[in-house]
Amino acid sequence: MSGFVVKGWCPDAWRPMMAGDGLLVRVRPPLARLTAQQAEGLCDAAKAHGNGQIDLTARANLQLRGVAEATWPALLEELQALGLVDPDPVTEGRGAILINPDWHEGDDTHAIARELRTRLVELPELPGKVGFVVDAGPAPVLMPASGDFRVERAADGGLLLRADARARGVTVTPATAVDALIRLAHWFVESGGRTAGRMARHEAVLPDWAQGDARPAASGPVMQPGAHPIGVVYGLPFGRIAAASLAALVRTHGCAVRLTPWRLLIAEGIASAPAADMLLADNPILHVDACVGAPACPQASVETRGLAARLAPLIDGHLHVSGCAKGCARARAADWVLTGREGVFDLARNARAGAAPLHTGLTPERAVALLGAC
Repeated sequence: MSGFVVKGWCPDAWRPMMAGDGLLVRVRPPLARLTAQQAEGLCDAAKAHGNGQIDLTARANLQLRGVAEATWPALLEELQALGLVDPDPVTEGRGAILINPDWHEGDDTHAIARELRTRLVELPELPGKVGFVVDAGPAPVLMPASGDFRVERAADGGLLLRADARARGVTVTPATAVDALIRLAHWFVESGGRTAGRMARHEAVLPDWAQGDARPAASGPVMQPGAHPIGVVYGLPFGRIAAASLAALVRTHGCAVRLTPWRLLIAEGIASAPAADMLLADNPILHVDACVGAPACPQASVETRGLAARLAPLIDGHLHVSGCAKGCARARAADWVLTGREGVFDLARNARAGAAPLHTGLTPERAVALLGAC
């Protein structure tokens, strides 16, 4: 027995998922941006209908936690009124678009992502975890992020459409990118992609028109907390923020906010200013992945984030602390990974959660002693 359940789909506002602390409701703000009014309304809703905790995900989505089943319909209505959830659940389910957060009004990333959002109804029915990446800034910044259909900056300065796990893509233009992406999505379904579930696992040969020689450009610099041309970047430990803290930031400065897949939040148009629950400088805790763990997740048998916070300053490299072998907080391998199992931890090196361990049955204290000596 695996000890955990793979759902095969990702929650959204119309399809919340039950967790140990109540319903988990995922919100996908258009273009990963909330106006000041939307951010305040979201925070008020999180406090009124949930436990007041908001998580920023690796897909630049927000998750409201602790929502009661009885109040979920009222929450859904409020999110729709704010323009944060599509009134059509099918369209909402297709909106898993990860966008380069450095976009500017009218640039290629902004224009392509906005057009894709308006044409979601043209997509076929896709598996629940399929997503899109629009990374058309001066240099790609989302290369490690998961995405089945990718529009990226090419090495020659143009644009390409690339199927995930393929090293090269086909040349497109800002005017043709969305047409080509929708066409590739239809090919994916027609060639049996639903069985594979994800493009990276789909072994069918791409159609001739999608077999280009364009290579992505070299990755751009990694975003860091602190001053930014758009405003200021704040780091969120484990991607979590209290709704009250986010509301205070927005109300103080009247700023819109952008979401990133790196546990960083961008407050538009303001200078660096301290804010509760947020970091203005790099910190070891921002380089540790840890799921919510027990008791908030019913599949976890261990507490995760307290241990991760203790280990963060001790680790040379990237650490992943997972409540179970499912590894929700980090799909990729980490330098060190602790996986919860029946109340204790297994430790692996250069691996994903659930990998064959070097050490088994570790208590938190033993894990600290081992990793502190590495």
